[in-house]
Amino acid sequence: MVTTIQLQPETKSRLDTLKTHPRESYDETLNRIMDALIDPEPLSEETLQRIEESVADMRAGRGRPFEEYVQERDL
Repeated sequence: MVTTIQLQPETKSRLDTLKTHPRESYDETLNRIMDALIDPEPLSEETLQRIEESVADMRAGRGRPFEEYVQERDL
C-alpha cells in the first residue's frame, strides 16, 4: 500500500538534506531517522531512579569536579 502525504516545500528541502544518497527514497529516509530516534530498550525504572538520585546529588553539591576525579586516578 502506498500513501501520499503533503509536505511544505521547506520540509521537503530539509528531508532532502537528510538523505544518505540521492536515490534513497523518502520512505527509507524517514524510517532510518525514526529507527535512530526510537530506543528499542527503554531505561528500566531502577535506572531512571538512579539517574534522578544522581541529578539531585549534583544539584545539592554532593559531587566532585571531573578534573579532581581524573587527577586522583592519574588519568
